[in-house]
Amino acid sequence: MIAVIGLLLGFLVSALFLIQGKRRSSNGGQEKKQQSSNDDPKDSKPKSYSKSEVAEHNKRDDCWIIIKDKVYDVTSYVEEHPGGDAILDHAGDDSSDGFFGPQHATHVFDMIEDFYIGQLRE
Repeated sequence: MIAVIGLLLGFLVSALFLIQGKRRSSNGGQEKKQQSSNDDPKDSKPKSYSKSEVAEHNKRDDCWIIIKDKVYDVTSYVEEHPGGDAILDHAGDDSSDGFFGPQHATHVFDMIEDFYIGQLRE
């Protein structure tokens, strides 16, 4: 059972890497430039969410996860997740243990930041 979970998470990491690479090459970085130019300097502080707010986003078409007190909106990645619905096991909740498992290569730690939306509020 553990081996199967490990394989599924390994596929997740691989797919995340491939998808992010395609996403970055297809938009040429324009999306991030446009977003940062629209940001108000007064709002430079990250948004914060309570655990109950995050818990509301627990579906395939609205999926947020928590990793080490950071909140990520991974909705756009759910359908492409190589581990299938395993990503939904902790939707709206803390996914730190699974994310930092031995099955993930180090590049996923950089890629997850593309989905960052804010901090977890105590």
